[in-house]
Amino acid sequence: MIETKAQAHNCKHCSDNATLGFDFTMAFQPMLDVDSKQPFAFEALVRGPNGEAAAWVLNQVNPKNIYTFDQSCRTKAIHLASKLGLQDIGDCKLSINFLPNAVYEPAACISKTLEACKISGFPSERLMFEVSESQKLENTDHLIRIFKDYESRGFTTSIDDFGAGYSGLNLLSEFQPQVIKIDMELIRNIHTIKSKQVIVKGIVSMCHELNIIVIGEGAESSNESQMLRELGVKVQQGYFFARPSIETLAF
Repeated sequence: MIETKAQAHNCKHCSDNATLGFDFTMAFQPMLDVDSKQPFAFEALVRGPNGEAAAWVLNQVNPKNIYTFDQSCRTKAIHLASKLGLQDIGDCKLSINFLPNAVYEPAACISKTLEACKISGFPSERLMFEVSESQKLENTDHLIRIFKDYESRGFTTSIDDFGAGYSGLNLLSEFQPQVIKIDMELIRNIHTIKSKQVIVKGIVSMCHELNIIVIGEGAESSNESQMLRELGVKVQQGYFFARPSIETLAF
């Protein structure tokens, strides 16, 4: 459905009180600086109320509730993170996945996020917004507009699953986020696969030139973690360090 410009600015779908029809909670997984052993960020990941996997939640999202779901994810992540004391862990960020196709107008659709920060006492400048490269984007220009608006508000912007999806280098040539998370398929067994080492080394070099922080996602062994560090990736995320913990901050 195409919204009119007036409807977009009113952000009707984001601000109404329509119920989702299902409940969910958040698990948190750290992204650790392997040198300092301190978390750079915690990623908020959706889970069912009884620990069901993210797929159980996402399978219930549809065009009618996607706007409410996106807003609910943001506010729930912020309130839970604040309750758990994330704001007291150094300069650690709260990373929230968002759906760019669920944002009509950035300035209007961010209001509930800012309200949640104010109510919970969570510093909004510690928010990081991730968008997955593997998600098919209907409008790349719209994503760039969202990212620019978010950066102007002091948020950190991030592309998740880099190297796995639809946009890749084309998106990066048009807009440089502050963070890139390398897709876990490039990380898997990287210590034994020369081609992956060369590709990741190239990504790190490119991001260094563009002043982008690189995070290795999906490190599951000491060998993978060590090779990533040798290639210049010092912020890492994966089961080797910690599994996602429901309503808990563990690192």
